Amino acid sequence: MSKVFDLEMIKNHYNRLANRVEKARAVVGKPLTLSEKILYAHLWEGEPKQKFDRGASYVDFAPDRVAMQDATAQMALLQFMQAGRKQVAVPSTVHCDHLIQARVGSNNDLSDALLKNNEVYNFLSSVSNKYGIGFWKPGAGIIHQVVLENYAFPGGMMIGTDSHTVNAGGLGMIAIGVGGADAMDVMAGMAWELKFPKLIGIKLTGELNGWCSAKDVILKVAGILTVKGGTGAIVEYFGEGAKSLSCTGKGTICNMGAEIGATTSTFGYDDSMERYLRATGRAEVADLANGIREHLTGDQEVYANPEMYFDQVIEINLSELEPHLNGPFTPDLATPISKMKEEAAKNDWPTKVEVGLIGSCTNSSYEDISRSANLAKQAIELGIEPKAEFSITPGSELVRYTIERDGLIDIFNKMGAKVFANACGPCIGMWARVGAEKKERNTIVHSFNRNFSARQDGNPNTLAFVGSPELTTALAIAGDLTFNPITDTLTNSKGEQVKLAPPVGEELPTRGFAVEDAGYQAPAEDGSQISVEVNPNSDRLQLLDAFAEWNGENIQNARVLIKAKGKCTTDHISMAGKWLTYRGHLDNIANNTLIGATNFFNGEQNKVKNQITGEYGEVPAVQRAYKAAGISTIVVGDQNYGEGSSREHAAMQPRHLGVRAILVKSFARIHETNLKKQGMLALTFSNESDYDKIQENDTVNFLDLTHFAPGQALTLELVHEDGSKENISVNHTYNAQQIEWFKAGGALNLIRKSLK
Repeated sequence: MSKVFDLEMIKNHYNRLANRVEKARAVVGKPLTLSEKILYAHLWEGEPKQKFDRGASYVDFAPDRVAMQDATAQMALLQFMQAGRKQVAVPSTVHCDHLIQARVGSNNDLSDALLKNNEVYNFLSSVSNKYGIGFWKPGAGIIHQVVLENYAFPGGMMIGTDSHTVNAGGLGMIAIGVGGADAMDVMAGMAWELKFPKLIGIKLTGELNGWCSAKDVILKVAGILTVKGGTGAIVEYFGEGAKSLSCTGKGTICNMGAEIGATTSTFGYDDSMERYLRATGRAEVADLANGIREHLTGDQEVYANPEMYFDQVIEINLSELEPHLNGPFTPDLATPISKMKEEAAKNDWPTKVEVGLIGSCTNSSYEDISRSANLAKQAIELGIEPKAEFSITPGSELVRYTIERDGLIDIFNKMGAKVFANACGPCIGMWARVGAEKKERNTIVHSFNRNFSARQDGNPNTLAFVGSPELTTALAIAGDLTFNPITDTLTNSKGEQVKLAPPVGEELPTRGFAVEDAGYQAPAEDGSQISVEVNPNSDRLQLLDAFAEWNGENIQNARVLIKAKGKCTTDHISMAGKWLTYRGHLDNIANNTLIGATNFFNGEQNKVKNQITGEYGEVPAVQRAYKAAGISTIVVGDQNYGEGSSREHAAMQPRHLGVRAILVKSFARIHETNLKKQGMLALTFSNESDYDKIQENDTVNFLDLTHFAPGQALTLELVHEDGSKENISVNHTYNAQQIEWFKAGGALNLIRKSLK
């Protein structure tokens, strides 16, 4: 194993932690949750001096580190290059995991990616080398798995340009997904601002058994809280049941906290985390953590009487938990496996499972893979022919090399499985699935985290269900969505009825982890002589121009570009899949802006009325016509607008194309912040029913934007086609600093001025 990264930084943090926790306890005036300890220990101002109000106070924090994946790193680093710094201010890393398409198998797919993305990889490698950023090469693994194996540490705080950064909560961190502009702030040595989160406590009792896994905990929680139930809150897990889970199992639970809208999720430091730190070559960190163990978990009084300290408390008995499948089309539609036959019939879901996929950043630990391999081995020995296609996506080269050494990949090969590259692949739409273009209605099951329409294979008629790796493996073997491995039998090649035993695996490899080349590139000690060049004719990369400042006037005669109906995630606003190619080229990727959103006025996607011509056209083309004509526009949306990934492109693209404001019923947290950072107006209806007042041919006038101030609603005048007018009130959550971002044309413009 390699040396411990950033050990001095961890030592320094641990040396001051006890003092900061004690001072925080004094200013708060009561015992502290783990989340509060970490937050108050990372204040930008240093020692805690005041109590902050949950869900209300905007607070400046000083995260310990930043992590970026290759798709989002491009825009984050293009912004950072404009800041004028010689080196990043905090330890930072780039991970090449998003641009590798799953098609044939790991070796061929990786070779193809290196060929196709050479320009982008060279850019990221050289920028990292120049500015002191650790670079993980293509094939090294998925960002969140690599972070857990190398960088996450109990009691730390990190931000990452991916919504599943929260995975590091499995090692007791506060790890939060952000847009690239937030990452750039921290890398540039600035404070990072966050509204002080509310706190949801989840008490776990009992112990998992049989077919249940950590995945089923978060699938159950998602069913309880829904996709927006965690918005603005940190979810803190505790109790004897929490201690019984493996560290990587905790990571899985925290990872999918992004699917309930939570700011992040975390667990207190315990023996499983110590075991994992030692197994991944970080005994020194484990020793340091053991020395301050009491400060790396919530106070005893908190867990004894959680209702007094959390804003909401949920209790789950792991001993009574049942395996779940969540979906289709949303990760919070939770169905216990015993009820799937009934639900499938009621909803007319296709019950033939075409493909089972395990792995991804969510579930590719040694424990996950070994339990699935145990089921595959059982199937082979029982003479059961798998009925569905099956694939494995290892989370890192460390895990892949170790499972190959231990014979687990051989078992999967005998089952006829495909092993894809150590990358995101099918989880994010980077899957060249044969036949997907036919748009046939079909069912797949996977152990990933998201299952929005068309996310995995580009086919909106693919019903994707989320389950544990074990359940996914069993359903792929059975080929039947309604198969309940707890009670049901299968017919083997001899015509006999046979039953799969509950899966068994190893929390950590008995022989330890092993790897030949983990795929890490350390940055140059002095990068001043390294040049970073971007070809002006490139269609993959484009240097950024500053967005224009606000002219100080009310926005007048704005048109409605689109009124989005229903779910409008970042996938709908800026699709992934093939569009990942253009993540470093703002103008090119802007051609996918809102093409997945459903137009309220005609029920169609990517078809909106051009008010200049009266004709209907594609959203990006119509918006480019408005921009060319100097016409302001707004986008209107529904609930939880911008749900999903941290994708700041979903904010930058409308901004680049000339959209002035996004007006919705409610926002997902990261997207709202991203809009603010890019100098956009992120507004919500004061009365949600006013959404219905917006008509296709309306003209919209801002009446009091010139008096934009914290806590004060704005008034919009709707001028309808018949000449009638009505005013509506709209809210915002901008504080004084964020209003300055708007006035300056974006946060980056202010940072550039301050660093000069």
